[in-house]
Amino acid sequence: MPHLVILYTPNLDAAPSADMTALCHALADTMRQQRDESGKAVFPVGGIRVLAYPAAHHAVADADPSRDYAFVYLNLRMARGRSTAVHQSVGRALEACAKAHFASLLAERYIGITLQIDEGPEVFDAKNSSIHPLFRT
Repeated sequence: MPHLVILYTPNLDAAPSADMTALCHALADTMRQQRDESGKAVFPVGGIRVLAYPAAHHAVADADPSRDYAFVYLNLRMARGRSTAVHQSVGRALEACAKAHFASLLAERYIGITLQIDEGPEVFDAKNSSIHPLFRT
């Protein structure tokens, strides 16, 4: 269940370098590359989901229209059981991927990027998938 959800201000859609589809693919690739202390993949390939949504409504900072602020919020939700070291290494890798993707925008406009990783006890968790079996060995 590694689900990475991206919420962003829709003014980024006008910037070709923002390319959210490319960001989704880059982040998914980064997630597939992550290994734990024993070298095992951190995330099951069939469970990786990266989804991006523009916010229908937004206000950022002082909402000054002359500054055209942009914001990207990335939230990775993962199941329990991974070490603090894995949380940190995954976070650093995803942050580096996002910063590289938005490097030109960070240099030319006002943009904030936040990445958070959540892990917690689910009170209900149901999964139904015909994707997972494709990646079982």
